Amino acid sequence: MGSGILSDLATEIIIPVAAVIGIVFSLVQWYFVSQVKLSPERQNSSNDSKNGYNDYLIEEEEGLNDHNVVLKCAEIQNAIAEGATSFLFTEYQYVGVFMVAFAILIFLFLGSVEGFSTKSRPCAYSPEKLCKPALATAVFSTVSFILGAITSVVSGFLGMKIATYANARTTLEARKGVGKAFITAFRSGAVMGFLLAANGLLVLYIAMNLFKLYYGDDWEGLFEAITGYGLGGSSMALFGRVGGGIYTKAADVGADLVGKVERNIPEDDPRNPAVIADNVGDNVGDIAGMGSDLFGSYAESSCAALVVASISSFGIDHDWTAMCYPLLVSSIGIVVCLITTLFATDFFEIKAVKEIEPALKKQLIISTVLMTIGVALVSWLALPPSFTIFNFGTQKVVKNWQLFLCVAVGLWAGLIIGFVTEYYTSNAYSPVQDVADSCRTGAATNVIFGLALGYKSVIIPIFAIAICIYVGFSFAAMYGIAVAALGMLGTIATGLAIDAYGPISDNAGGIAEMAGMSHRIRERTDALDAAGNTTAAIGKGFAIGSAALVSLALFGAFVSRASITTVDVLSPKVFIGLIVGAMLPYWFSAMTMKSVGSAALKMVEEVRRQFNTIPGLMEGLAKPDYATCVKISTDASIKEMIPPGALVMLTPLIVGTIFGVETLSGILAGSLVSGVQIAISASNTGGAWDNAKKYIEAGASDHARSLGPKGSDPHKAAVIGDTIGDPLKDTSGPSLNILIKLMAVESLVFAPFFAKHGGIIFKIF
Repeated sequence: MGSGILSDLATEIIIPVAAVIGIVFSLVQWYFVSQVKLSPERQNSSNDSKNGYNDYLIEEEEGLNDHNVVLKCAEIQNAIAEGATSFLFTEYQYVGVFMVAFAILIFLFLGSVEGFSTKSRPCAYSPEKLCKPALATAVFSTVSFILGAITSVVSGFLGMKIATYANARTTLEARKGVGKAFITAFRSGAVMGFLLAANGLLVLYIAMNLFKLYYGDDWEGLFEAITGYGLGGSSMALFGRVGGGIYTKAADVGADLVGKVERNIPEDDPRNPAVIADNVGDNVGDIAGMGSDLFGSYAESSCAALVVASISSFGIDHDWTAMCYPLLVSSIGIVVCLITTLFATDFFEIKAVKEIEPALKKQLIISTVLMTIGVALVSWLALPPSFTIFNFGTQKVVKNWQLFLCVAVGLWAGLIIGFVTEYYTSNAYSPVQDVADSCRTGAATNVIFGLALGYKSVIIPIFAIAICIYVGFSFAAMYGIAVAALGMLGTIATGLAIDAYGPISDNAGGIAEMAGMSHRIRERTDALDAAGNTTAAIGKGFAIGSAALVSLALFGAFVSRASITTVDVLSPKVFIGLIVGAMLPYWFSAMTMKSVGSAALKMVEEVRRQFNTIPGLMEGLAKPDYATCVKISTDASIKEMIPPGALVMLTPLIVGTIFGVETLSGILAGSLVSGVQIAISASNTGGAWDNAKKYIEAGASDHARSLGPKGSDPHKAAVIGDTIGDPLKDTSGPSLNILIKLMAVESLVFAPFFAKHGGIIFKIF
């Protein structure tokens, strides 16, 4: 079959070097953000007169030297950072207990496949060869699970730390103009994006090399053990997403319903007791949760590709460079995203509000174009001209250009999904404007229009995913789908930078309001936030699209590993799995929505109690009790994240053990098909309602002004829509993509046990 141009030594150097470059670049970005001082000393004005006049004049004009404002910003930032840190530590204590328990479970299940024997066994795919014992797979799968879990937790925690470090700095920079504030928020997002992409790559690569010392030539066993890395990453992401999502939305709904609708005070008003909890929630849900989620997607798509490759010609011929193709694609992605980021922070400067959203969209386009060139290069250098890929029992001959097309289709499908999401959730286009217009006749019509928009927004993304699947499978079987998912995640550093930018801008606006800064500054942070809302929806679109492909690739690897030749829908065993699997996303959504509802109920009661019992609170003479609201959100989210988490984690174990691999394959297919649809529609409906409200509040066009101002009946109807959409877009929707990935990767890790001992009920009857 031959080998690629790139030598194994070059591969050994390129991957870790790319990861280190990513880490160094994120530290450089962090250094730039840290140059914005949060202390009231007089800053030396630079002679930077890019905006047409000297910074010094702007400082004077905006009252930059008002010490009280700077101190107030620093104080609010500390409160938000403390709340976020204490919540994550509490969450990680619970999650840590789960991690240890599940690690023991993995060891016991996989070790018992061969009765904890330490003897070598015939390989699953090449019985004539001897592979390492099942006990080794159990030990190494457990280790890689813990590695993935720790990396996921660290990714989320670091993201939260960066965001809480940058939010007040963005507020202070907004006094010098919208361009400065944009760069600070974007650089902070880039810190998180690059740290996560680089750490994910580096830890996976080191684990592969360390495991290789034991496994030697048994690559089949080596990469089977590596799948635990993806399982660890996603299981932590599930709790991060669900827990963080419940936290942020309980606070948000409570703050909005009492503050805006009942008391008619602005968003993020310091008189609102839930305002700190709301801003903490942006960091633990949208930042820490999103970080862990995309890290999980990245880890799983890499693992799915590696598992399939290990039983293809790459693994059989021990071609290390071709084997590392998924990691090389990620490495080139880091370099591409680095160049792309410079376009936003250094090559072009934003001077007006209307340039913000185009600048963020350019990031997506530039990274996709450059990544296409990068992937073509890697495919030519790293892959042999022709090779074979395992395809359900046979080996399919594939050319290197076909594999390039698989990655490229995933990459461009991601961009299409991003832009369709933007069209349906940005208030610059007619769908959201129609939703805003429907508020004239009250909240009911707003809800009807919003739901219709969400359902309609599913159509094009599903076609894009379907084309990806068809092209990927036609060219390179399940491996083609796995690398298409990697293609979609190829620009993960840029995607995450854009995504993290949103909550940072949202927090910056909140801090400006609480610190009592001028109306002009609040307008600037609102403009940053509105663009951030749309980019957050784009980020969710990417996460859901890639989750669908990753889940299918993992499903393929599971079916191969469990020795199922065909999944026959007409077989009753499979069909019952299919119909129950399609129900699971609804059950899961019901749990998460109800959790947000019950937590928000407690929050609303507490906020009302404070407004009614604390004298002088509405007049701004007394300070609200923020800590009680933070505690309500924390307690509710920790308690409520366990049942949905248990549903996802236990379903594959129970179904696989009792009903066997065929029913489990039906469950996975059913949950994938229905989960993707609900996730896309929920995220886009919520995003559209949020931006319809912001469209009315901004009053930037005659149409918007005819619906406003804040406090008008159409505005109140829009706030109700936004409140309903909150748990949809930030709790249920984003958590569903973890549900479909996590069940698939868990089934893959436990496949040897299910194949040997599963289906108890059918053995008895």
